[in-house]
Amino acid sequence: MTKGSDLLVAALENEGVTCIFAIPGEENLDVLESLRHSKIRLILTRHEQAAGFMAATYGRLTGRAGVCLTTLGPGALNLTTAAAYAQLGAMPMVMITGQKAIRSSRQAKFQIVDIVATMRPLTKMATQIVAAQSIPTLVRDAFRIAQQERPGPVHLELPEDVAAEQATADIIAPHAVELPVAPAVAIERAAAMISAAERPLVMLGAGASRPQLAEPLSRFVRRLGIPFFNTQMGKGAVNAGSALYMGTAALSERDWIHEAVDKADLIITIGHDTVEKPPFIMSSRGPHVVHIGATPATVEQVYFPEAEIVGDVGASLGALADRLEGKLPHAAALLDLRAKILSKLAERATEDRFPLTPQRIVHDVREAMPPDGIVTLDNGMYKIWFARNYRTSVANTLLLDNALATMGAGLPSAIAAALIHPERKVLAVCGDGGFMMNSQEMETAVRLGVHIVVLILEDHAYGMIRWKQEVDRFADFGLGFDNPDFVAYARAYGATGSRVESAADFLPTLKAALDGTGVHLVVAPVDYSENMRVLVKERPE
Repeated sequence: MTKGSDLLVAALENEGVTCIFAIPGEENLDVLESLRHSKIRLILTRHEQAAGFMAATYGRLTGRAGVCLTTLGPGALNLTTAAAYAQLGAMPMVMITGQKAIRSSRQAKFQIVDIVATMRPLTKMATQIVAAQSIPTLVRDAFRIAQQERPGPVHLELPEDVAAEQATADIIAPHAVELPVAPAVAIERAAAMISAAERPLVMLGAGASRPQLAEPLSRFVRRLGIPFFNTQMGKGAVNAGSALYMGTAALSERDWIHEAVDKADLIITIGHDTVEKPPFIMSSRGPHVVHIGATPATVEQVYFPEAEIVGDVGASLGALADRLEGKLPHAAALLDLRAKILSKLAERATEDRFPLTPQRIVHDVREAMPPDGIVTLDNGMYKIWFARNYRTSVANTLLLDNALATMGAGLPSAIAAALIHPERKVLAVCGDGGFMMNSQEMETAVRLGVHIVVLILEDHAYGMIRWKQEVDRFADFGLGFDNPDFVAYARAYGATGSRVESAADFLPTLKAALDGTGVHLVVAPVDYSENMRVLVKERPE
């Protein structure tokens, strides 16, 4: 006989869990004691939302479910944004929350919220554990469901009396589950459409960024020789240094990449997930679309593919390449547009204007970061610029959220990335608005001893909405704010703070921070006047 919390921790160890991001409460004390005797590292955060963002990022980077732990009521409710972040972003995560005793209670309804019902629409599965004996089974099922395609969050609620209950149960060993292979008829149908295309184009979506797909995707692109572009969350799935890379669809239409999209007569989408803001708008006038993914296409008004290959993506791409390699005379038909598109994206990238332009910021960040360095973006106006202009050569080295598109995730994601890859450079890019939503995690980063750099782009406003306000010709109203002295703020946490005072100062300041140790915060004023010129007035018709 052993208590439920010991069974829980043993089951987590059995799943290969090495760390849990947490803010425990009274209802988690048995679990906390069991963790004290385990090999699992407890990473205490300063807000439950940040714990959830860290667990989701762990899942995104590793393919294995990250784990977070909170108490009941307000603690559990603070996970809802992170749950939606993982659900829309397809990041495997297991959330464990406490609850009052369910067999007897001396506190009536104090702090009681139906968290399981709250989490159901935000997760792949949400359930309450009602008996300690069932813990190993439910934990195994939770990880299986969280990690299988399409990945996402799972919620387990563990009442305190169940955690303390004595029980006997066997731990269930994980087993490999392979995706089915797409039927030959689907491969042949798609191959016939690709063979008939005169101007084919490949698009890599969010589902192409799974850690295990980097090599199969690169081989497919090389073997067929069809130029490719990516969605925001598909960025980095294939080396953007490839001579076949055309750009990133940061907007839905009328960006430079859409010159290629609009001329294509066939687009092969790999891993497209319609939770992303549309990378292009389909219409009955074309182009034709072939969908390749681990799961069937979600038909939307702007996305309705005419053929689908559903199954193991790596195996499907290999079979398709076997069928088509060397047999596509028009494979590179759109490649002539590449130089023009990329030259447009490179315009004004080294301009000395100050405050800094977004183009200069992206250019210098790329210059400062090594190829395998990880950039985690919060959500703001700069996200569009990084999506358009930042070139990646290693998979999953630009982490942005184009699904829930929540603010506040940039810093927690960077902390998780640094814990997973302590040998790499990690940079969080945040607006001044998004940074302040979870800035308390500076203390977490300093306490953990991770080396990260936090770049704050300061414009004293919620810049994305301010831009939309301007585009829609509303008056400038209600979106400005003041900031603390960010350099002093960083030092108060025991971090290093620097402020950029000129365009020439930016790159050396960033490099010095990245080459240092510990937590660095770099503040750079940003000039978003380029938004209207580049993203509205000078967009191609």
